[in-house]
Amino acid sequence: MNLCASTDGIFNNLSVPFNKVKAKSASYMAADLVSVGDSWLSFAIKKRLIEPIAGTEDQDWFKYLSQKWKVYLRRNDAGEIDPRGKIWAAPYRWGTTVIASKKSKFRKHNLAPIEDWKDLWQPELAGRISMVNSPREVIGSVLKYRGASYNSNDIDSQVAGGKIAVQQNLALLANQVRLFDSTYHLKAFAIGDVWVAVGWISDVLPAVKRMSSVAVVVPKSGASCLPFYFDIHIAIRAASRLETKQIGGRVRGPSPLIHQWIEFCLQTARALPFKQEVIPGASPSALESTLVKLPEELLEGKPSLDTNLIAGVLPAEILARFEFLEPLSEATLSDYEWLVVNLQKPAPVLMKRVQHYLSSLIQSFLARATLKS
Repeated sequence: MNLCASTDGIFNNLSVPFNKVKAKSASYMAADLVSVGDSWLSFAIKKRLIEPIAGTEDQDWFKYLSQKWKVYLRRNDAGEIDPRGKIWAAPYRWGTTVIASKKSKFRKHNLAPIEDWKDLWQPELAGRISMVNSPREVIGSVLKYRGASYNSNDIDSQVAGGKIAVQQNLALLANQVRLFDSTYHLKAFAIGDVWVAVGWISDVLPAVKRMSSVAVVVPKSGASCLPFYFDIHIAIRAASRLETKQIGGRVRGPSPLIHQWIEFCLQTARALPFKQEVIPGASPSALESTLVKLPEELLEGKPSLDTNLIAGVLPAEILARFEFLEPLSEATLSDYEWLVVNLQKPAPVLMKRVQHYLSSLIQSFLARATLKS
């Protein structure tokens, strides 16, 4: 096993053109399995950076996965969810989007506690929120606020008020958020520059455990599911496309032991660190399994956290409303771009707040266009 600092780094290495990389036995090209973030899975499939996992139907680890996972993992060669597609990955962890808030500030200013997405639009929170710089999460929060789905593929017909209403709510949210930044949103929260932070559970929980008087909630109307990820999948590297002798037999296909490794990762015992909140997130089996209360001795000495999570897992009523982030259609991607480009031009102070976000989002669309070409 070769541990890497981030899944982004893994994906960047996998994206290097095959004819520009020197494949050696310890390189990414020689790996039988790699961790790929959920947001990159469709791109990795489309660009043939990974291969489907053969023989999954006969494996116990696959048989025991819930139907939700099986539907989500089955993709066609374009990376789209397809009931006739192949299995391209195996999940070993997942998480969700959460909202952290400073209870002391809310008490001092007599504010209602955060429970759902709509609470982010409280006028008293203007300039007091930080949020991850993710188009899916930012626009997704507006869609949830409007009572729609993260995966709305036709905003005009599926969202009350259509794109105009979403654009107006997006502008209001931009007025509320002081910082759109996936790196510094929790630092701003820690030093008190903001009272609310919206981010991924894998980042938020480790950070807030070092703080006091903090509440962490999953919005009642549901949030995004991030298979690790989100959020992480195990996928077979497409090394068999390489014409080289430097990586040995790997060019003939992946190791026959890959299914044993996946089986090991998905064992029931491997879920204990998630339940003990040593590792943020949950095992794939937690998606539909009955929650089991941990023995008191395992909880002794642990700081208590004000949260609606139960052993790191969503309560059943919220779990029923959470959503996998499905790949967006080209038309929906155009809608997202339209929402940003047509964001109303408010006061200069607000424009400074959202300038970085707009720049990042536009760059993401340019990057996507580059990948297509």
